[in-house]
Order: sequence, then structure tokens, then C-alpha cells
Amino acid sequence: MTLAATTSAQPSSNYKWLVVGMLWLVCFFNYADRQAVFSVFPLIRQQLHLSDVQLGIVGASFMWMYALFGPFAGWLCDRLSRKTVVLSALLFWSIVTAATALTHTYAQLVLCRALGGLGEAFYFPAAMSLIGDYHASATRSRAMSLHQSAVYAGSIAGGAVSGYVGQFYGWRSSFTLFGGAGIFLGLILWILLKEPTRGMSEPASSNSKPYPDHADKTTVHTDGNILLGLREVLRNPMVLLLATVFIGANFVAVVFLTWMPTFLFQKFHMSLSMAGLNGTAYLQIASVLGVISGGLLADTLARKIYGGRLLTQSLGFLCGVPFLFLTGWTTSVSWLILAMIGFGYFKGLYDANIFASLYDVVPVSRRGAAAGVLNSLGWLGGGFAPIVIAVAAQRYGMSACISATAGVYLFIALLLFWGARRLNPQRT
Repeated sequence: MTLAATTSAQPSSNYKWLVVGMLWLVCFFNYADRQAVFSVFPLIRQQLHLSDVQLGIVGASFMWMYALFGPFAGWLCDRLSRKTVVLSALLFWSIVTAATALTHTYAQLVLCRALGGLGEAFYFPAAMSLIGDYHASATRSRAMSLHQSAVYAGSIAGGAVSGYVGQFYGWRSSFTLFGGAGIFLGLILWILLKEPTRGMSEPASSNSKPYPDHADKTTVHTDGNILLGLREVLRNPMVLLLATVFIGANFVAVVFLTWMPTFLFQKFHMSLSMAGLNGTAYLQIASVLGVISGGLLADTLARKIYGGRLLTQSLGFLCGVPFLFLTGWTTSVSWLILAMIGFGYFKGLYDANIFASLYDVVPVSRRGAAAGVLNSLGWLGGGFAPIVIAVAAQRYGMSACISATAGVYLFIALLLFWGARRLNPQRT
């Protein structure tokens, strides 16, 4: 089997940043579409007569499907054109998002959420691989951190717009809006986005060399055994450590994405639109600042200190611990806002380097597979968060459950610091 690579020349400096901008828009809809449902949980609960646990399953169904197809998505993007994978996924999940507006039963809603997870599973491994080829190590954290800011912008838009539209026009309308816009974007980017040569950003002296230059400059041959590729990735101790950390980080993030709008609606008696906005805006805007800071800091430390990217991530977790605890514990709206801003900022230091750290320890030929495995394991663990918190909240209350996530952050902060200092990255 062959692997498409339509661009053989080195890209211009402007175009490699334009690629980040185009993928930023795709990532924006990736997160807006998945976040939109959470802001209208109270409306869906009322119309479909659902319990909190059933709503938790609605959220978890997306993540379970996302996790299930992660390894296959990563393997596929190592073999096919990343452009084709990214834009096909965008069109698929946008169609499913629009179709969510047509659901009238609990089973239909769960099915649409699961299919959305299937489509979105193919995005990140391919998109990160594209950015990794357009940006060398010197700018990789910055490029990926800028791309990561779309996660927060999309989460804000998905939460705020869905809450507003749901309050005044019904919960179905926002799905039609986001789905239609995503379809339009996919058609435009099919013309503008170009596929780079694999490994072209790696220095010639690196063991992570670009694929050999073939006569027609369009295809290279790769190992087609998915199990062999996954086994190679999973035998790397640094990949396993990063996956464990990602599971913990995703668990905490999913708790906030899923339940924060409902938490604000119930505890602080905010309107549906204000709960959707406040449940995402402060945290995600702060994360944009954090992710940009994390990219700059990590690129600087990586040139000077062994494990600089991992140390940046560990710092983000450690500083986020008190803010996490305060978010669930406080009864003051002012302190709540401060806590969400602090948590969001330091969360960004980790998020900026999720895939940049991974690419430091895996070969170019396994980047897609490694990203797929990381995504799969991380979202598999995070996928249980909506249900775990729903069940625990029945006994301990939502406030205590949110505060308890600070313990998860403390554990993975120490684990990541230990990994940065004790494990030797397998730079290949």
C-alpha cells in the first residue's frame, strides 16, 4: 500500500503558519460540536425525561467511540493523505452534528453522539502529524499551542451559543448551525490545504529521518501491519507514561466540560445561557493564554534542559491543584471565577505540549499511531468521567466531586516530574 505526499518542496514560512490557521478552524468545530450538547442538558433532560446517569451516558458514548477508533485512526493517518483524513472526518462529524437536531428518542441521541465520536477520532492524529511535518522542533510547541487554542475557543462557542440558542429557539437549532458551518468549511479547505512530505521538518542528522525521496515524489511504502505498529508504540515506556498522564488530565477536563454548565445552573441558579457561557468562557479564555505561554516556555526549556516540555507540563498540573479544589468548594461567584481562570491558565501549560512531548520520543513513521494510542487511552479513561461523577454526586454532591479532581492533578503532576527526570526518552 502507498502513502500520498503531494508536496515535495519545503513550504514557505507563511504557508506553514497558514496551515496552523486552517487546522485551527477545523479544531474549533471539533470542540464546538462536542461541547454544544452539554449546555442544553437541562432541556434534553426535561424533554426526553432522562436522569443524570442517562445524560452521563450521552456524554460518555461520544468518548467511548472516540477511544475505540483512536488506534485505527492513528494507523490510518500514517498510511493515507493526512489532508484527506482530516477533511473527510470534518465532513462526517458535521453531518452527524446536523442530524442530531432530528433525534426524538434517547437511543437516537446516544447513536448520534457515538457517531460524532467516531468521526472526531480521526482528526487529532492526522492534524498533529501535519503540523509536525510543517514545523520543526524549534517551532513545534508554538505551532501546536496555537492550534490548541482552538480547543478553548470551540468549547466556549459550543457552550455559549448552544446555551443561548437553546434558551430562545430550542436545543436542536444549535446542532443545525454548527453542523452546516462545518460542512461549508470542509468544502473550502479541500481546495486550500496541501499534504506535506512526511518527515520533511526533521534535520538530516536525526534518526527520525524523512521518508526516502521517490522518483515520482508522491508515494512511499510503509509497514501495513497495524498490530506491529501499535506494539512498537506500546513498548515505549515514555509513551505509556504520557498516556497515563493524559488519562488523568482528560478525566478532569471531561468532568468540567460535561458538568460545569449544569453545576452553575443548579448551585448558582444561573440561566441556561449564562451557565453555558460562564461554564466555558473563563476557563477556556484563560487556557488560551496558558497554552500560548506553555508553547513559548516549552520551546525555550527544550533547548536548554533535558525533558523541558515535560517539566512545563508538570508545572501546569502542580499549579492547577489549588484552583481545582477551590472551584468546587467555594460558594462565591467571584471566587469561582478566579478559580476557573487559574485552573484554565495552568491547564494550558500542559495542553500546549501534549503532542509535542510525544513527538520527542517516537519516530516520524509512528507519529500517527502514537497519537492515536494516546488519544484512545486518554479518552477511554476520560470517557468514564461523566458517569462516575453523576453517580458519586448522588452521594457526595457535585461540589465535593469537582474539588476531589485536585487529587488527580497532584498525582499526575508528580508522575510527570518523575518521568522527566528518571526516564530516558527514546529519541529516534
